[in-house]
Amino acid sequence: MENLAHYNIKVTVRVRYLSEQSDEADNRFVFAYTITVSNEGEQTVKLIARHWVITDANQHIQAVNGKGVVGEQPVINPGQNFEYTSGTVLATQVGTMSGSYEMSLDDGTEFTVPVPQFVLSVPRVLH
Repeated sequence: MENLAHYNIKVTVRVRYLSEQSDEADNRFVFAYTITVSNEGEQTVKLIARHWVITDANQHIQAVNGKGVVGEQPVINPGQNFEYTSGTVLATQVGTMSGSYEMSLDDGTEFTVPVPQFVLSVPRVLH
């Protein structure tokens, strides 16, 4: 498994707190995250698997592994993006997520794209 930056895959994340699905009295805090995977390289790539580490403020850690994302293993051509929205539930008002995507090229070469840590936070909890 190679970890090569020259494939030039960019990952951006937007997070939303879903107050209408959350129940603060029951310590249930629901977050949606929208991820855009941009292929800024010169080769077509396929997102074949994901790995997430989700940590709440109590240091409770959930590891999530699986094929593809949202039921798909998207093929992303050079200059194209793939965007999807998913979600997670925390028992605290603040947490973090980080992880990686396993990608492959047409020739079968596999490589890892890290997803830097991002914050899940109820609005006005963190300043």
